[in-house]
Order: sequence, then structure tokens, then C-alpha cells
Amino acid sequence: MSLLIARQNPKTFKTLPLMVEATPERLIYQSLGKPLNFTEMLARRQPVEIADSQNFSQELANLGVSVRITLTWQGCDHWLLVRQHRADRGDTVLKLISGYIPAHELNLPLLTAVQEVAEECLFETPEGWLQGRFLDTWLPTPYEGALRYRENGHFTLTPRTGAARPVHCGSLALIERPRAYIHTPTASLQLVYDMQMTLPKDVRKPSLYHVDDKEENGQLIARLDRRRPDIYLLAVQDGRPTGELFTLFQGQRLPVSTRGLWLSESFAEQHGWLVHDSRVRWQDWLDRLSATQKGKQVAS
Repeated sequence: MSLLIARQNPKTFKTLPLMVEATPERLIYQSLGKPLNFTEMLARRQPVEIADSQNFSQELANLGVSVRITLTWQGCDHWLLVRQHRADRGDTVLKLISGYIPAHELNLPLLTAVQEVAEECLFETPEGWLQGRFLDTWLPTPYEGALRYRENGHFTLTPRTGAARPVHCGSLALIERPRAYIHTPTASLQLVYDMQMTLPKDVRKPSLYHVDDKEENGQLIARLDRRRPDIYLLAVQDGRPTGELFTLFQGQRLPVSTRGLWLSESFAEQHGWLVHDSRVRWQDWLDRLSATQKGKQVAS
């Protein structure tokens, strides 16, 4: 049985459309026009055509943010992926932890990113639920009224190496250098932060769960369902995925079948600043990574 842990009014969310200017060296975005509510934003997420993948100016519907988290557990590195049913696209995919950026945080997308981690990535231990920190900043505890957070011990997020090409919000450079891409089917700009997650040394039997908002009767409802953790550890060796997928329950990695899985567009092939696909098959993605690695080895 699922546990209701949060309730929000979706009408409070506001964002802003964007104007994006890109060159081969950098990408600049800034807000454009009047604030949009969630419904208005979705209505603007229509396909756009951009002829030159490196040089363009384009109006977009919204700014989104994702976090590629690397978690080391029992001596092995893993990326964290979450399952999402996308009602607007009629599919279910594995994706990075992600969310839409509200209007007041357009120039601080990192803040939205770490808040999404606090909301979507939940560690349960025998002593309670883990709080989180990004460097020296405490993350919010969004479910404090429903879950008992531990007083001692927390997970820590730290930045990893950023992307090669800089991204600017107006004249302000995003110093963490997130990867950026325009998803042409939804006319959206997505920023992807690369972070390391470290658990407390005294944590022995953590279980990992994913929580996401779903609309019910005009409200955004967050439910915790321990029968469906919906968050996965993708094993990574030397920075490359191995194809092994697990859940984490009481400290043990439990294997998960990858048959028939799809990944979201952030795993699709990027051309310049553009991503054209809305999803990619799990095995096709692994095959492409393998072919790319073999090509590098031949070139060297």
C-alpha cells in the first residue's frame, strides 16, 4: 500500500519561455515574454525545426534540468535512473532525476537540480530517512511531515567535471558547466548536471526509493510505494555503463531485467546542440556506446 507524503497545487507553478542563441563555442539562454502556468507551458511544447545544429536563435517553451548522479556502493560505481510514465507521450522510460525550472530559478538552475534530488531520491535506513547536502548547503526535507528524517548522517552531493562548452543565462556563466541540449520535439532546453553522491560511512543497509508527483483530482500528489522502488542503479565501470541494472534494498543490490526497456531523450544521440529523438531502446544505446568506444580505440 502506498503512503501519501505530499500534496501540492499545480496552479502555483510558473515558468517562462526562453530565447536561446547558440554558436559552436557556447549557448546563451534568457527569459522571454510573460510567465506561463503548467498547462500553458505544455501547450507550447510543440516540435521545432532548426536547420543548423550549431548556430541558431530559437524561441523555446521551457527550461528543464537533470542530474546524472554517480553513487559508489560496495566498491562499485552506479548511475541513478528513475522510471517515469509520460502520459503526454504515452510511454514509460528510465531517465535521470529531472524537473522543470520555475520562473524565479531560471538563473539558478543548480538550485532546482539539487531540490529535485531531495524530492525524488529517498534513502531509508533502520534509523530513519537520510537528509542531503550539496557541498556545505543542506537540501530541503520535503516530506518531513510524513517521514522521519535521521538527525545524524546525510548523503552529500559534489560536482563532477563539467561539460566542455559553456552555458550562460544572459551574461551569467553557469560555473558548474552543465551539459546542454535542445530537445526539438518538445521545444525545450535541458541542462544536465554531473554529480557524485556519497553516503555516510555508518550506513549499512540502505533502501532506495523514488517519489514523483502525479496529478490526482487537480492536485499534485506524491506517494511512497515500497513495493515499486522505481529507482535503479546502473553499474558503471571506468565511466562506461556495463548494462547491469539493480534496485537497492537493505544494502543489497537486486538484479533487474532490462528486457524491453527504453531510455529518455537525454540518452539519445546529440547532434551539435540538438537532440531529435524522444527515447532510445536500452540495447541500442549500449550498442552505440560500445561502437563509439571501439572507434576511439582504433583512432588511438
